[in-house]
Amino acid sequence: MNDIQNSRKTNLFIILASIFLTNAILAEIIGVKIFSAEKTLGFEPVNWSFFDQYILDFNLTAGVIIWPVVFLTTDIINEYFGKKGVRKISFITAGLIAYIFVIISVVTILVPADFWLEVNGKTPTGDSFDISYAFNSIFRQGLGIIIGSLTAFLLGQLIDVYVFQKLRAVTGSKMIWLRATGSTLVSQFIDSFVVLGIAFYVFGNWSISQIIAVGIINYIYKFSVAILLTPLLYVGHGLIDRYLGKELAEDMAKDASADKAFF
Repeated sequence: MNDIQNSRKTNLFIILASIFLTNAILAEIIGVKIFSAEKTLGFEPVNWSFFDQYILDFNLTAGVIIWPVVFLTTDIINEYFGKKGVRKISFITAGLIAYIFVIISVVTILVPADFWLEVNGKTPTGDSFDISYAFNSIFRQGLGIIIGSLTAFLLGQLIDVYVFQKLRAVTGSKMIWLRATGSTLVSQFIDSFVVLGIAFYVFGNWSISQIIAVGIINYIYKFSVAILLTPLLYVGHGLIDRYLGKELAEDMAKDASADKAFF
């Protein structure tokens, strides 16, 4: 492999890793906001009943808006850099997310300056506003949510790469949609329930039936998005193959399938 090919290979991994890192970390930070998917689209809540006890709508964390980018990037990294590439970036991301949570925890216990509280003490309508309380409420997450989120992230990534490579062994270089969508559907099924189970059952007070009900709603969304993203997967592959060149792209895909070192 010549210097130009090595450079392109390295650049590709840096770009994909950057996209992966940015979206995974951002999704964790903005995930504290819960939004109504139906009302955002101009519809009334569906009010689905589960287990004759829970009325559920498509109320989702804001993080789900960009998690599909993480799914898509995972599959592309898997295609060209194999299990080792996905595992490397997944563990790095998990470490950085943990670091961010630690820093946020430290920042939220700092005593706010009096003038900061004063100049931000009113809303535009003149109501009293405690900006320190709002800051802490938005950025500080419970220990259960943090542990659940990190565990689900790592478990989901490892399952995704395993299923992807198993499907690839069957399909070869064909049927990209099957191994990409199939691996995402399996991994996100596990992810949807692990994060809820740890955060709200082990560390919280939710019942098993409520975990299942909310998990189903989350998975329906992820299932739908995974299918809708399939055309973008082919677009991404086309652009990357063009950048790498046919020979290098095929060599990298073969090495990834054989689980060879990606660098």
